[in-house]
Amino acid sequence: MSSLSTFSNKVSVAVSSGELWAALDTLAFAEIGHILFTVTTVEMDEGVARRVYTNHPKQYPVSGTKPIHRDEWFDIVHGQRRSFVANTIADIAKAFPDHELIASLGCGSVLNLPIFLRNELVATVNMLAAEHHYTAERVAAAEALLPLPASLCWALATQFDSASKSPD
Repeated sequence: MSSLSTFSNKVSVAVSSGELWAALDTLAFAEIGHILFTVTTVEMDEGVARRVYTNHPKQYPVSGTKPIHRDEWFDIVHGQRRSFVANTIADIAKAFPDHELIASLGCGSVLNLPIFLRNELVATVNMLAAEHHYTAERVAAAEALLPLPASLCWALATQFDSASKSPD
């Protein structure tokens, strides 16, 4: 069975947003590869980002929000609508203050893939792996394969999360 078929099957039986994001994690791992995988939603109106999924909950828990910083990373991902890629820990350190934690997990490269819906940045899919992992070919593969599945997961997760917050 192809990784896309596996993703489709997992999404079709998912009953929580966590299961949806885990299906995307599995797809991304099979097709692109990573050590650390997180999904961050973006709430531009409120100026905050929220980690909604992680495959390393001890080091990168799903909790709370953090302010959106309008820096070089933001300009690339939001303004230019491009993936942010850094392939060495030194380059990661320029953009992420938690670079020591990232390195401690064996990661030295990052790919942050922006997800846009209704012409708005709604999330980033964040993959980290060993140094020099995110080659031009892998980035192109991620950009070709993951936006539609990630958009589907975001839309369904939003429905699941809204339903769980509404009174019975």
